[in-house]
Amino acid sequence: MHPIKILILRFSSIGDIVLTTPVVRVLKEQLEEAEIHYFSKPAYREILEANPHIDKVHLLQENLSEQLKKLDEENFDFIIDLHNNIRTHQVKTRLKAPYFSVNKLNFKKWLLVNFKVNKLPDKHIVDRYFDTLDLLDVEPDKKGLEYFLRPEDEIDIKELPEFLHEKYIGFAIGAKHETKKLTQSKIEDIISKLDHPVILLGDKNDEETGDLIAGNLPGKAYNACGKFSINQSASLVKQSSLMITHDTGLMHVAAAFNKIILSVWGNTVPEFGMYPYLPHPGSKIFEVKGLKCRPCSKIGYKKCPRGHFKCINDIDDYELAKYANSLLR
Repeated sequence: MHPIKILILRFSSIGDIVLTTPVVRVLKEQLEEAEIHYFSKPAYREILEANPHIDKVHLLQENLSEQLKKLDEENFDFIIDLHNNIRTHQVKTRLKAPYFSVNKLNFKKWLLVNFKVNKLPDKHIVDRYFDTLDLLDVEPDKKGLEYFLRPEDEIDIKELPEFLHEKYIGFAIGAKHETKKLTQSKIEDIISKLDHPVILLGDKNDEETGDLIAGNLPGKAYNACGKFSINQSASLVKQSSLMITHDTGLMHVAAAFNKIILSVWGNTVPEFGMYPYLPHPGSKIFEVKGLKCRPCSKIGYKKCPRGHFKCINDIDDYELAKYANSLLR
């Protein structure tokens, strides 16, 4: 039997890649003889190649036109577009295979941001991805997200400072936009109230802030920002007792490992459908409800457009730390 060749398109962040894993798994397991290809950016090679449900990974090259000629020779039966932007439109147009594209609901998001009128469905983005597959005779399996680590990516906690060896909390301090992040002082206030030490997680952009926090809280916080690869950071998430995180990629990595997630929401809102998917039952969302200016964007800004930054400044440090401590006693 000729295999059904399916190309999945997603070019965005680590979190967005992780959010597509249920689709990849279900297509591979429920479609007989399915051959799953995935087209994405080189930055996500290790994550995608470690996924046993993906048969072949295609990485974006500078000369997209030449690359599309080669992809056309694969003779895909279907294209699943889970990004739906200008680039994926180019891919779909050039390859000419039947395609299914996710509805990004941009107009409804615009209504919520600009008029605070919520017409969005009460449905997670992963379930909206499955709506895209309606004609392919597959069903969501409700097994959650997945993240696959290679043995060489596993971090030995014993090689980190001794105060982390028994039990630690992961704290993802970064986010792409400043209005999604707790301030340094708020992070320090929360950590000082926690009963357990903390590993600060993030990329090179968060390294300086992480150094300042760890320097102000010696023996309580360790800065791992920028020191480890994406997969190594995921290993630290996997070994944490719980995760405190903004609305960002490591939140979805934590969900893939079924971690307790205390997620902090600033200018964005869970109603956009990007909250933790099928999270551990101990997980909890922390947000300031009732602000007339929130959400001010579906993504974020460098600084609060109104200057008061209440969506972050009014997050209750004490309640968040108290809840975390209650879970780990």
